[in-house]
Amino acid sequence: MRKIFFTVIIAFLFILPFISAINLEVEQKTEDVAMIIGLGMPAIFDLEIKNNGAADYFMFYNFFGSGTLPKGTVLIGGGETKIMDVGIYPRDDLKSEGWFKFDLYIKGEKEGETTFPLMVKVVKLENAFEIGVEEFQPDSSKVTVYVKNLVNFNFNSVDAKFSSPFFNFEKTFTLSPHEKERFEITVDKERFKDLMAGFYTLNAEMTVNDKKANVEGVIRYTEENIVTSSQNEYGLIIYTKRIIKENEGNVVSDSSTVLKKNIISRLFTTFSPEPDIVERDGFSIYYTWERSIKPGERLEIVVKTNWLLPLLAVLLVIAIVILAKQFSMTSLSIKKRVNFVRAKGGEFALRVSINVTARKYIQKINIIERLPMLVKLHEKFGGEMPRRVDEKNRRIEWHFDKLQPGESRVISYIIYSKVGVLGKFALPTARAIYEKDGVVHEAESNHAFFIAEQGKKVED
Repeated sequence: MRKIFFTVIIAFLFILPFISAINLEVEQKTEDVAMIIGLGMPAIFDLEIKNNGAADYFMFYNFFGSGTLPKGTVLIGGGETKIMDVGIYPRDDLKSEGWFKFDLYIKGEKEGETTFPLMVKVVKLENAFEIGVEEFQPDSSKVTVYVKNLVNFNFNSVDAKFSSPFFNFEKTFTLSPHEKERFEITVDKERFKDLMAGFYTLNAEMTVNDKKANVEGVIRYTEENIVTSSQNEYGLIIYTKRIIKENEGNVVSDSSTVLKKNIISRLFTTFSPEPDIVERDGFSIYYTWERSIKPGERLEIVVKTNWLLPLLAVLLVIAIVILAKQFSMTSLSIKKRVNFVRAKGGEFALRVSINVTARKYIQKINIIERLPMLVKLHEKFGGEMPRRVDEKNRRIEWHFDKLQPGESRVISYIIYSKVGVLGKFALPTARAIYEKDGVVHEAESNHAFFIAEQGKKVED
Protein backbone atom coordinates (compact mmCIF):
# COMPACT_ATOMS: atom_id res chain seq x y z
CA MET A 1 0.00 0.00 0.00
CA ARG A 2 2.82 2.38 0.90
CA LYS A 3 4.57 1.61 -2.42
CA ILE A 4 1.44 2.48 -4.39
CA PHE A 5 1.14 5.83 -2.51
CA PHE A 6 4.71 6.86 -3.29
CA THR A 7 4.26 5.85 -6.93
CA VAL A 8 1.17 8.08 -7.27
CA ILE A 9 2.93 11.02 -5.63
CA ILE A 10 5.98 10.78 -7.94
CA ALA A 11 3.74 10.49 -11.01
CA PHE A 12 1.75 13.59 -9.90
CA LEU A 13 4.92 15.67 -9.37
CA PHE A 14 6.22 14.64 -12.78
CA ILE A 15 2.98 15.42 -14.64
CA LEU A 16 2.21 18.73 -12.73
CA PRO A 17 4.58 21.07 -14.68
CA PHE A 18 3.05 19.99 -17.94
CA ILE A 19 -0.42 20.62 -16.62
CA SER A 20 0.40 24.17 -15.18
CA ALA A 21 2.77 25.42 -17.90
CA ILE A 22 1.42 27.65 -20.68
CA ASN A 23 2.36 26.97 -24.27
CA LEU A 24 3.78 30.29 -25.56
CA GLU A 25 6.53 31.02 -28.07
CA VAL A 26 8.26 34.38 -27.32
CA GLU A 27 10.72 36.08 -29.67
CA GLN A 28 12.40 39.46 -29.09
CA LYS A 29 12.37 41.64 -32.23
CA THR A 30 14.55 44.48 -30.89
CA GLU A 31 18.12 44.46 -29.64
CA ASP A 32 20.17 46.90 -27.53
CA VAL A 33 17.12 48.21 -25.67
CA ALA A 34 18.12 51.05 -23.33
CA MET A 35 16.85 52.07 -19.92
CA ILE A 36 17.61 55.66 -18.83
CA ILE A 37 18.51 56.10 -15.16
CA GLY A 38 16.22 58.45 -13.25
CA LEU A 39 14.12 59.35 -16.29
CA GLY A 40 10.93 57.56 -15.17
CA MET A 41 10.23 56.37 -18.71
CA PRO A 42 10.04 52.66 -19.59
CA ALA A 43 12.46 50.71 -21.72
CA ILE A 44 10.36 49.28 -24.57
CA PHE A 45 10.87 45.68 -25.78
CA ASP A 46 9.27 44.65 -29.08
CA LEU A 47 8.12 41.04 -28.54
CA GLU A 48 6.41 38.55 -30.87
CA ILE A 49 4.25 36.16 -28.81
CA LYS A 50 2.55 33.07 -30.29
CA ASN A 51 -0.05 31.18 -28.24
CA ASN A 52 0.18 27.46 -29.06
CA GLY A 53 -2.43 26.64 -26.44
CA ALA A 54 -5.95 27.69 -25.71
CA ALA A 55 -7.03 31.33 -25.74
CA ASP A 56 -6.28 33.09 -22.48
CA TYR A 57 -5.74 36.44 -20.77
CA PHE A 58 -2.10 36.99 -19.91
CA MET A 59 -0.46 39.30 -17.35
CA PHE A 60 3.18 40.59 -17.63
CA TYR A 61 5.42 41.43 -14.68
CA ASN A 62 9.09 41.46 -13.60
CA PHE A 63 11.23 41.82 -10.48
CA PHE A 64 14.00 43.95 -12.05
CA GLY A 65 12.11 47.20 -12.70
CA SER A 66 9.54 49.16 -10.79
CA GLY A 67 6.66 48.36 -13.10
CA THR A 68 5.61 46.69 -16.37
CA LEU A 69 3.59 47.68 -19.42
CA PRO A 70 0.98 46.74 -20.43
CA LYS A 71 -0.86 46.92 -17.16
CA GLY A 72 -3.67 44.45 -16.59
CA THR A 73 -4.15 41.46 -18.91
CA VAL A 74 -3.88 40.92 -22.66
CA LEU A 75 -6.00 38.45 -24.60
CA ILE A 76 -4.14 36.15 -26.97
CA GLY A 77 -6.28 33.67 -28.85
CA GLY A 78 -5.35 30.05 -29.45
CA GLY A 79 -2.86 29.83 -32.33
CA GLU A 80 -2.68 33.65 -32.45
CA THR A 81 0.59 35.54 -32.89
CA LYS A 82 0.66 39.02 -31.41
CA ILE A 83 3.32 41.78 -31.67
CA MET A 84 3.53 43.61 -28.35
CA ASP A 85 5.50 46.51 -26.87
CA VAL A 86 6.43 45.52 -23.34
CA GLY A 87 7.78 48.33 -21.18
CA ILE A 88 9.96 48.02 -18.08
CA TYR A 89 10.18 51.04 -15.75
CA PRO A 90 13.51 51.70 -14.00
CA ARG A 91 13.69 51.51 -10.23
CA ASP A 92 14.45 54.69 -8.27
CA ASP A 93 17.50 53.06 -6.67
CA LEU A 94 19.04 52.09 -10.01
CA LYS A 95 22.41 53.83 -10.22
CA SER A 96 24.85 51.59 -12.08
CA GLU A 97 25.34 51.65 -15.86
CA GLY A 98 25.89 48.57 -17.99
CA TRP A 99 24.12 45.48 -19.33
CA PHE A 100 21.62 43.70 -17.10
CA LYS A 101 19.80 40.42 -17.67
CA PHE A 102 16.47 39.70 -16.03
CA ASP A 103 13.32 37.55 -16.49
CA LEU A 104 9.99 38.69 -17.86
CA TYR A 105 7.12 36.74 -16.30
CA ILE A 106 3.99 35.92 -18.38
CA LYS A 107 1.10 34.49 -16.40
CA GLY A 108 -2.21 33.19 -17.80
CA GLU A 109 -5.54 33.32 -16.02
CA LYS A 110 -6.50 29.76 -16.97
CA GLU A 111 -3.15 28.07 -16.95
CA GLY A 112 0.22 28.65 -15.35
CA GLU A 113 3.07 31.03 -16.24
CA THR A 114 6.36 31.16 -18.11
CA THR A 115 9.47 33.36 -18.15
CA PHE A 116 11.47 34.95 -20.95
CA PRO A 117 14.98 36.36 -20.45
CA LEU A 118 15.57 39.99 -21.44
CA MET A 119 18.76 42.11 -21.72
CA VAL A 120 18.71 45.85 -21.15
CA LYS A 121 21.42 48.51 -21.39
CA VAL A 122 21.25 50.90 -18.44
CA VAL A 123 22.73 54.35 -19.18
CA LYS A 124 22.70 57.83 -17.70
CA LEU A 125 20.88 60.52 -19.63
CA GLU A 126 24.08 62.46 -20.46
CA ASN A 127 25.59 59.33 -22.01
CA ALA A 128 22.65 58.78 -24.32
CA PHE A 129 23.55 61.69 -26.62
CA GLU A 130 26.40 62.77 -28.83
CA ILE A 131 26.62 66.42 -29.90
CA GLY A 132 28.99 68.20 -32.23
CA VAL A 133 29.47 70.65 -35.07
CA GLU A 134 30.36 69.85 -38.61
CA GLU A 135 33.61 71.53 -39.69
CA PHE A 136 33.28 75.16 -40.63
CA GLN A 137 35.64 77.91 -41.75
CA PRO A 138 36.13 81.53 -40.62
CA ASP A 139 34.36 82.90 -43.69
CA SER A 140 31.26 80.76 -43.09
CA SER A 141 28.08 82.54 -42.03
CA LYS A 142 26.25 79.31 -41.16
CA VAL A 143 27.15 76.27 -39.10
CA THR A 144 25.51 72.85 -38.70
CA VAL A 145 25.03 71.44 -35.19
CA TYR A 146 24.02 67.80 -34.73
CA VAL A 147 22.59 65.68 -31.91
CA LYS A 148 22.77 61.89 -32.16
CA ASN A 149 20.77 59.36 -30.10
CA LEU A 150 23.33 56.73 -29.11
CA VAL A 151 20.88 54.22 -27.65
CA ASN A 152 17.75 52.29 -28.59
CA PHE A 153 15.37 54.62 -26.80
CA ASN A 154 12.68 56.90 -28.17
CA PHE A 155 12.92 60.50 -26.89
CA ASN A 156 9.58 62.13 -27.66
CA SER A 157 10.57 65.64 -26.54
CA VAL A 158 14.05 67.03 -25.89
CA ASP A 159 14.70 70.65 -24.88
CA ALA A 160 18.34 71.59 -25.58
CA LYS A 161 20.30 74.78 -24.82
CA PHE A 162 23.56 74.95 -26.80
CA SER A 163 26.47 77.23 -25.89
CA SER A 164 29.97 77.70 -27.31
CA PRO A 165 32.50 80.46 -28.07
CA PHE A 166 30.86 80.74 -31.51
CA PHE A 167 27.10 80.74 -30.81
CA ASN A 168 24.25 80.20 -28.34
CA PHE A 169 20.81 78.86 -29.24
CA GLU A 170 17.91 76.70 -27.97
CA LYS A 171 16.00 73.93 -29.73
CA THR A 172 13.17 71.48 -29.00
CA PHE A 173 13.08 68.23 -30.99
CA THR A 174 12.35 64.48 -30.93
CA LEU A 175 14.88 61.68 -31.38
CA SER A 176 14.09 58.16 -32.47
CA PRO A 177 16.46 55.31 -31.53
CA HIS A 178 19.92 55.97 -33.06
CA GLU A 179 18.59 58.98 -34.99
CA LYS A 180 20.84 61.96 -35.82
CA GLU A 181 19.19 65.39 -35.92
CA ARG A 182 20.89 68.39 -37.60
CA PHE A 183 20.28 72.13 -37.10
CA GLU A 184 21.69 74.85 -39.35
CA ILE A 185 22.15 78.18 -37.59
CA THR A 186 23.46 81.60 -38.60
CA VAL A 187 26.55 82.81 -36.74
CA ASP A 188 28.00 86.26 -36.09
CA LYS A 189 31.57 86.40 -37.42
CA GLU A 190 32.46 89.29 -35.13
CA ARG A 191 31.95 86.99 -32.15
CA PHE A 192 34.77 84.60 -33.08
CA LYS A 193 37.03 86.66 -35.35
CA ASP A 194 39.78 86.66 -32.68
CA LEU A 195 39.71 82.88 -32.12
CA MET A 196 42.54 80.64 -33.29
CA ALA A 197 41.98 77.49 -35.32
CA GLY A 198 41.68 74.33 -33.24
CA PHE A 199 39.23 72.38 -31.10
CA TYR A 200 36.63 74.03 -28.85
CA THR A 201 34.01 72.70 -26.44
CA LEU A 202 30.31 72.65 -27.28
CA ASN A 203 28.04 72.47 -24.23
CA ALA A 204 24.38 71.46 -24.23
CA GLU A 205 21.88 71.32 -21.38
CA MET A 206 19.46 68.54 -22.36
CA THR A 207 16.08 68.36 -20.60
CA VAL A 208 13.91 65.23 -21.00
CA ASN A 209 10.80 64.67 -18.89
CA ASP A 210 12.01 67.36 -16.41
CA LYS A 211 15.35 65.63 -15.96
CA LYS A 212 18.43 67.69 -16.93
CA ALA A 213 21.79 66.49 -18.18
CA ASN A 214 24.91 68.33 -19.38
CA VAL A 215 26.45 66.98 -22.56
CA GLU A 216 29.78 68.07 -24.06
CA GLY A 217 30.89 67.92 -27.65
CA VAL A 218 33.77 69.08 -29.81
CA ILE A 219 33.91 71.87 -32.37
CA ARG A 220 36.69 71.67 -34.92
CA TYR A 221 37.51 75.14 -36.19
CA THR A 222 39.25 74.57 -39.52
CA GLU A 223 42.48 76.43 -40.25
CA GLU A 224 42.28 79.12 -42.92
CA ASN A 225 44.72 81.88 -43.79
CA ILE A 226 42.87 85.03 -44.94
CA VAL A 227 44.71 88.37 -44.92
CA THR A 228 43.09 91.34 -46.67
CA SER A 229 45.08 94.42 -47.69
CA SER A 230 43.98 97.95 -48.59
CA GLN A 231 45.62 101.38 -48.89
CA ASN A 232 44.72 105.02 -49.53
CA GLU A 233 46.73 108.17 -50.23
CA TYR A 234 45.89 111.83 -49.64
CA GLY A 235 47.47 115.24 -49.10
CA LEU A 236 49.93 117.32 -51.17
CA ILE A 237 52.13 119.31 -48.83
CA ILE A 238 51.67 116.75 -46.09
CA TYR A 239 51.46 113.54 -48.11
CA THR A 240 49.99 110.59 -46.21
CA LYS A 241 49.89 106.96 -47.25
CA ARG A 242 47.88 104.52 -45.12
CA ILE A 243 48.29 100.75 -45.53
CA ILE A 244 45.88 98.42 -43.70
CA LYS A 245 46.22 94.65 -43.39
CA GLU A 246 43.65 92.59 -41.47
CA ASN A 247 43.70 88.89 -40.59
CA GLU A 248 40.22 87.52 -41.27
CA GLY A 249 41.39 83.92 -40.93
CA ASN A 250 41.94 81.88 -37.77
CA VAL A 251 45.69 81.24 -37.86
CA VAL A 252 48.62 83.54 -37.22
CA SER A 253 49.74 84.92 -40.59
CA ASP A 254 53.12 86.39 -41.49
CA SER A 255 52.87 89.67 -43.40
CA SER A 256 55.61 91.51 -45.30
CA THR A 257 55.12 95.11 -46.45
CA VAL A 258 57.78 96.93 -48.51
CA LEU A 259 57.80 100.70 -49.21
CA LYS A 260 60.24 102.63 -51.42
CA LYS A 261 61.50 106.19 -50.80
CA ASN A 262 64.25 108.31 -52.37
CA ILE A 263 67.12 109.83 -50.40
CA ILE A 264 65.49 113.29 -50.33
CA SER A 265 61.91 112.48 -49.39
CA ARG A 266 62.97 109.98 -46.77
CA LEU A 267 64.53 112.85 -44.79
CA PHE A 268 61.07 114.32 -44.20
CA THR A 269 59.14 111.06 -43.81
CA THR A 270 57.81 109.59 -40.59
CA PHE A 271 56.51 106.06 -40.02
CA SER A 272 54.03 104.59 -37.59
CA PRO A 273 54.98 101.98 -36.60
CA GLU A 274 58.70 102.08 -37.37
CA PRO A 275 59.88 99.65 -40.08
CA ASP A 276 61.71 96.51 -39.05
CA ILE A 277 64.25 96.59 -41.90
CA VAL A 278 65.78 99.57 -43.74
CA GLU A 279 67.93 98.89 -46.83
CA ARG A 280 69.60 101.29 -49.26
CA ASP A 281 70.08 100.57 -52.96
CA GLY A 282 71.66 103.50 -54.80
CA PHE A 283 69.42 106.55 -54.45
CA SER A 284 66.49 104.45 -53.18
CA ILE A 285 65.65 103.44 -49.63
CA TYR A 286 63.50 100.34 -49.01
CA TYR A 287 61.52 100.06 -45.78
CA THR A 288 60.17 96.66 -44.74
CA TRP A 289 57.65 95.69 -42.06
CA GLU A 290 57.76 92.01 -41.06
CA ARG A 291 54.89 91.23 -38.72
CA SER A 292 52.86 88.26 -37.46
CA ILE A 293 49.15 89.14 -37.44
CA LYS A 294 46.85 87.23 -35.10
CA PRO A 295 43.27 86.31 -36.05
CA GLY A 296 41.07 89.41 -35.90
CA GLU A 297 44.14 91.63 -35.52
CA ARG A 298 44.70 94.65 -37.74
CA LEU A 299 48.03 96.11 -38.84
CA GLU A 300 47.92 99.77 -39.88
CA ILE A 301 51.01 101.46 -41.32
CA VAL A 302 50.92 105.25 -41.68
CA VAL A 303 53.64 106.99 -43.73
CA LYS A 304 53.73 110.81 -43.72
CA THR A 305 56.03 113.00 -45.82
CA ASN A 306 55.95 116.60 -44.57
CA TRP A 307 57.59 119.09 -46.93
CA LEU A 308 57.26 121.81 -44.27
CA LEU A 309 59.75 119.95 -42.20
CA PRO A 310 63.01 121.24 -43.83
CA LEU A 311 62.80 124.46 -41.82
CA LEU A 312 62.02 122.50 -38.69
CA ALA A 313 64.92 120.22 -39.53
CA VAL A 314 67.31 123.22 -39.68
CA LEU A 315 66.04 124.52 -36.37
CA LEU A 316 66.39 121.05 -34.97
CA VAL A 317 70.03 120.88 -36.13
CA ILE A 318 70.74 124.24 -34.47
CA ALA A 319 69.10 123.06 -31.29
CA ILE A 320 71.11 119.86 -31.40
CA VAL A 321 74.35 121.85 -31.84
CA ILE A 322 73.48 124.08 -28.91
CA LEU A 323 72.58 121.12 -26.75
CA ALA A 324 75.72 119.30 -27.83
CA LYS A 325 77.78 122.33 -26.96
CA GLN A 326 76.17 122.56 -23.55
CA PHE A 327 76.73 118.92 -22.88
CA SER A 328 80.32 119.18 -24.05
CA MET A 329 81.15 122.05 -21.70
CA THR A 330 84.01 121.52 -19.32
CA SER A 331 83.65 121.49 -15.58
CA LEU A 332 85.28 124.94 -15.43
CA SER A 333 84.19 128.12 -17.22
CA ILE A 334 86.72 130.95 -17.87
CA LYS A 335 85.43 134.21 -19.28
CA LYS A 336 87.83 137.03 -20.11
CA ARG A 337 87.09 140.66 -20.93
CA VAL A 338 89.07 143.93 -21.23
CA ASN A 339 88.18 147.56 -20.49
CA PHE A 340 89.97 150.75 -21.48
CA VAL A 341 91.49 152.65 -18.53
CA ARG A 342 92.43 156.36 -18.62
CA ALA A 343 95.91 156.78 -17.12
CA LYS A 344 97.08 160.07 -15.57
CA GLY A 345 100.28 160.11 -17.61
CA GLY A 346 98.39 159.53 -20.85
CA GLU A 347 99.66 155.93 -21.28
CA PHE A 348 97.64 153.29 -23.07
CA ALA A 349 96.11 151.09 -20.34
CA LEU A 350 93.64 148.20 -20.19
CA ARG A 351 91.95 146.44 -17.28
CA VAL A 352 91.80 142.68 -17.82
CA SER A 353 89.11 140.80 -15.86
CA ILE A 354 88.85 137.00 -15.66
CA ASN A 355 85.78 135.30 -14.17
CA VAL A 356 86.40 131.69 -13.09
CA THR A 357 83.25 129.61 -12.38
CA ALA A 358 83.16 125.91 -11.43
CA ARG A 359 80.29 123.87 -12.87
CA LYS A 360 81.28 120.81 -10.84
CA TYR A 361 83.43 120.13 -7.84
CA ILE A 362 87.12 120.54 -8.83
CA GLN A 363 90.49 120.74 -7.01
CA LYS A 364 93.98 122.13 -7.44
CA ILE A 365 93.07 124.85 -9.89
CA ASN A 366 95.89 126.80 -11.55
CA ILE A 367 94.98 129.82 -13.70
CA ILE A 368 97.77 130.84 -16.08
CA GLU A 369 97.70 134.19 -17.86
CA ARG A 370 100.31 135.37 -20.40
CA LEU A 371 100.99 139.06 -21.02
CA PRO A 372 101.17 140.47 -24.55
CA MET A 373 104.38 142.02 -25.82
CA LEU A 374 105.05 145.79 -25.45
CA VAL A 375 102.95 146.09 -22.29
CA LYS A 376 103.84 146.26 -18.64
CA LEU A 377 102.00 144.94 -15.60
CA HIS A 378 100.68 147.39 -13.06
CA GLU A 379 101.43 146.47 -9.47
CA LYS A 380 97.82 146.85 -8.41
CA PHE A 381 95.59 143.74 -8.65
CA GLY A 382 91.87 143.47 -8.17
CA GLY A 383 90.03 140.46 -6.73
CA GLU A 384 92.21 137.40 -6.02
CA MET A 385 95.94 137.97 -5.60
CA PRO A 386 98.24 135.95 -7.87
CA ARG A 387 100.37 133.14 -6.51
CA ARG A 388 103.29 133.89 -8.82
CA VAL A 389 104.24 136.78 -11.14
CA ASP A 390 107.03 136.04 -13.62
CA GLU A 391 107.71 139.29 -15.46
CA LYS A 392 110.68 137.83 -17.27
CA ASN A 393 108.55 135.11 -18.90
CA ARG A 394 105.54 137.46 -18.93
CA ARG A 395 103.39 134.99 -16.97
CA ILE A 396 100.97 135.32 -14.04
CA GLU A 397 99.56 132.38 -12.04
CA TRP A 398 96.68 132.09 -9.56
CA HIS A 399 95.99 128.99 -7.46
CA PHE A 400 92.83 127.77 -5.73
CA ASP A 401 92.68 124.60 -3.61
CA LYS A 402 89.09 123.76 -4.60
CA LEU A 403 85.89 125.15 -6.02
CA GLN A 404 82.38 123.96 -5.27
CA PRO A 405 79.75 123.65 -8.05
CA GLY A 406 78.58 127.16 -8.95
CA GLU A 407 81.40 128.87 -7.02
CA SER A 408 83.10 131.79 -8.80
CA ARG A 409 86.37 133.71 -8.39
CA VAL A 410 87.19 137.07 -10.02
CA ILE A 411 90.72 137.93 -11.18
CA SER A 412 91.66 141.48 -12.29
CA TYR A 413 94.88 143.24 -13.33
CA ILE A 414 95.98 146.30 -15.36
CA ILE A 415 98.44 146.42 -18.24
CA TYR A 416 99.79 149.64 -19.79
CA SER A 417 102.16 150.86 -22.49
CA LYS A 418 103.76 154.20 -23.30
CA VAL A 419 103.41 153.33 -26.95
CA GLY A 420 99.96 153.99 -28.35
CA VAL A 421 98.00 151.23 -30.06
CA LEU A 422 96.24 151.58 -33.37
CA GLY A 423 93.88 149.01 -34.81
CA LYS A 424 93.08 145.72 -33.13
CA PHE A 425 94.93 144.76 -29.94
CA ALA A 426 94.43 141.07 -29.11
CA LEU A 427 95.12 139.38 -25.79
CA PRO A 428 96.06 135.70 -25.47
CA THR A 429 93.56 133.26 -23.88
CA ALA A 430 93.81 132.39 -20.24
CA ARG A 431 94.41 128.71 -19.46
CA ALA A 432 93.39 126.65 -16.44
CA ILE A 433 94.73 123.30 -15.20
CA TYR A 434 92.66 121.46 -12.55
CA GLU A 435 91.78 118.04 -11.18
CA LYS A 436 88.36 116.40 -11.17
CA ASP A 437 87.89 112.96 -9.60
CA GLY A 438 91.69 112.51 -9.62
CA VAL A 439 92.00 113.25 -13.36
CA VAL A 440 93.84 116.33 -14.69
CA HIS A 441 91.85 118.57 -17.08
CA GLU A 442 92.49 121.78 -18.96
CA ALA A 443 90.26 124.70 -19.97
CA GLU A 444 90.73 127.92 -21.94
CA SER A 445 89.02 131.26 -21.88
CA ASN A 446 87.55 133.16 -24.78
CA HIS A 447 89.60 135.56 -26.96
CA ALA A 448 89.48 139.20 -25.85
CA PHE A 449 90.65 142.16 -27.96
CA PHE A 450 90.57 145.96 -28.13
CA ILE A 451 89.89 148.03 -31.29
CA ALA A 452 91.39 151.52 -31.03
CA GLU A 453 89.68 153.00 -34.13
CA GLN A 454 86.15 152.43 -32.88
CA GLY A 455 86.15 154.94 -30.08
CA LYS A 456 88.17 152.72 -27.79
CA LYS A 457 85.53 150.01 -27.90
CA VAL A 458 86.30 146.75 -26.17
CA GLU A 459 85.23 143.49 -27.86
CA ASP A 460 85.03 140.05 -26.23
